[in-house]
Amino acid sequence: MRILILSAFFSISALSALAQEKWNLKTIVEYAMANNLVVKQNEVQAKIAAVTLKQSKLSQYPSANFTANSGVNSGSNQDPTTFSRVTQTYLANGFQLQSSADIFNFYSKRNTILANEWELKAAIANVGKIKNDIALSAANAYLQILLSIEQEKITAVQIEQTRAQLVNTRKQVDAGTLPELSAVQLEAQLATDSVNFITAKGNTLQSILNLKSFMSIDAAAPFEVDVPPVESIPLEPIADLQPGYVYDQALVNQPQQLVNEYRLKAAERNKAAAKGAMYPTLSAFGSLGTNFLVARTPAYTPVVGGFSPNGSIVNVGGVDYVVQAPVINLQKNGFNNSGPVFTQLSDNFRQSVGLAISVPIFNGGSLRSGYERSKLNINTFQIQKDIDNQKLKQDIYSAYNAASIAFEKFNASQKSVYSSQQTYDFATKRFAVGMLNTYDLVTSQNNLFSAKLQHTINQFDYVFKMKVLEFYKGLGLKL
Repeated sequence: MRILILSAFFSISALSALAQEKWNLKTIVEYAMANNLVVKQNEVQAKIAAVTLKQSKLSQYPSANFTANSGVNSGSNQDPTTFSRVTQTYLANGFQLQSSADIFNFYSKRNTILANEWELKAAIANVGKIKNDIALSAANAYLQILLSIEQEKITAVQIEQTRAQLVNTRKQVDAGTLPELSAVQLEAQLATDSVNFITAKGNTLQSILNLKSFMSIDAAAPFEVDVPPVESIPLEPIADLQPGYVYDQALVNQPQQLVNEYRLKAAERNKAAAKGAMYPTLSAFGSLGTNFLVARTPAYTPVVGGFSPNGSIVNVGGVDYVVQAPVINLQKNGFNNSGPVFTQLSDNFRQSVGLAISVPIFNGGSLRSGYERSKLNINTFQIQKDIDNQKLKQDIYSAYNAASIAFEKFNASQKSVYSSQQTYDFATKRFAVGMLNTYDLVTSQNNLFSAKLQHTINQFDYVFKMKVLEFYKGLGLKL
């Protein structure tokens, strides 16, 4: 019961902490990296690579194995201590310690160790690559939330403006200076603005749910993001993000390129190890062993039981005498036991030491095939490296082009907002003095609303595309 109460307490405390914390880009990225399941999965693969490296290093040391056996033998057997043929039942016990070590194997094991070292580095770099992908996706999701919040604010302002115009128009309609149609049109516009606000609010909530899922946070947990002014987000000058320079930087700092480089080096070492396996291996071996018996055989005492003719005749003084032979009977007289255990262990102690050479002559072509596969693996990793470098270059140039276009669209949308705002201000003044009908006023207001929305979209689009270029340059992600 106490455990359940404590678990509930800690769960509530965790949810309370999430509720009190305002998430910014830094905390979102750090949390996503620490809790994302794909990151955890790749961290496990890195640990497996570390275990493989450790095992390959230990394979350099001599092997040692201890064996003990015990068995009952009966019938005609060879006595393991005297090697004589015996017919009896006995319990045989043996102990042996064996050891062997490779002296020289044409550096096959050494190259395998080096290959596993590069594989471990590749696995660690791959975790970094996954974390980079997580960081970029988290930044995009975070900016989507900021965009949705800005759109929500714009629609809220639109509602307030339309509501204020409706109040003034209703007064003029009641006074008879404007027709009822003017108020009805503004009521319809207010309903449209309300729908836009609800849609924007729903988009914000959906963006938060998407980010929660990405961060492996429960959908029901409270979640509030820190909303910095988009104008305060620092951006590198685009002149410092020329695609050629960014590509050169990305080749040395992007984890995917490091993964490819490490795997290529590992493949080269695996090739050397596979080649060494085709040559003879010189090794040393040694063993210590002993054994003892536990046997209980009957003991017999010979007893003369009389005499009987044996078929021979002896002539003594011209008289033939029949030779009488004694009849020997074996009388059971207890049992004979094997010697003391420690005496047997000492007497039967044996040692061996020697050198062995193993020469692969023919084994179904497995070694040769392994060597050929290792050479092809090098080609595969080299091609993959070229493919990823080519894709990286294409992505960087595309990102630079997209950022340039986004910058132009952002500047154009600024001018559009300024012009639409002026048009709306003039329209409001003209409507107030009865020189403009409601339809034209609503049209002007909608044009301003669309211009603001598009400006916000272009602004966040420009910020994200610039952040992608900074990311490729190796500057990380900061808002």
